[in-house]
Amino acid sequence: MKFGLRYCNTGPYVDPVKGAELVQAGEAAGFESAWTVEHTVVPSNYQSQYPYHASGKMAGGQDDMDIPDPLIWMSYMAGVTSSINFGTGILIVPQHSPVVAAKQIATLDHLSNGRTLLGIGVGWMKEEFDAIGVPFEDRGRRTDEYIAVMRELWTADSPTFHGEFINFDDTHCRPRPAQGSVPIIVGGDTKPAARRAGRLGDGYFPARGAPQEMLDLARRTAEDHGRDPDALEITTSIPDDLDEIPALAARGVSRLLVPVTSVAGLATAISSPDDVGRWADIVEKYAEI
Repeated sequence: MKFGLRYCNTGPYVDPVKGAELVQAGEAAGFESAWTVEHTVVPSNYQSQYPYHASGKMAGGQDDMDIPDPLIWMSYMAGVTSSINFGTGILIVPQHSPVVAAKQIATLDHLSNGRTLLGIGVGWMKEEFDAIGVPFEDRGRRTDEYIAVMRELWTADSPTFHGEFINFDDTHCRPRPAQGSVPIIVGGDTKPAARRAGRLGDGYFPARGAPQEMLDLARRTAEDHGRDPDALEITTSIPDDLDEIPALAARGVSRLLVPVTSVAGLATAISSPDDVGRWADIVEKYAEI
């Protein structure tokens, strides 16, 4: 079992000193990864429903909270650490040019010596898409195509792509990721997200808990598309009762994320960098299950 910190580019860890202290403490305690979240802009009084809180709003309805760009935050923190991985949980893929994003992500992976995990999602806030100037309605199709574009640029000897949105021939994007490619972990509690994980993902990250229906759907979809369902890495939330961890492992969960702020509506389990150290024994205890 691997353990990660979530969501590290929020709350007090927007400050670079405090953020560095957090990820360095996590690395020392044996945490495998530190995860970020993304919103480029948050229009005031948005009407789109936040899917992970009954109020339909993020962070108690606060619209003007600091959310640093995840890739830039991760790049900074990779420079003050040596082994901990950095993940996006999630990057809203259809809001980005996949060609530009492929370059940025590959560069981060190259400079961090292969420590990048790309958690992706389609997004839920229409007002944010409107502000960025990207259509909201076709975000699912864009996401599927953009995943294929990035992988083509990362791995092909002569990258060429012709799709609905993106077209190029013999177009190189260097440096390549240190890992050869970057693991893509599909996030979301919806059936389309679970199916996307099965069809296209290296992993699946239900945002809350580990609903068996969604895990089964992701694995069944993988099998239907000629992929190995057991190769789909499952990431989920740390349970309130740590004694449940072996049961989660038995269901195929291999990474648990521990909240370091309450911004996403989660109960804070780690309150400060000093608090990270008490998890070292927990990380060690469950490392081999």
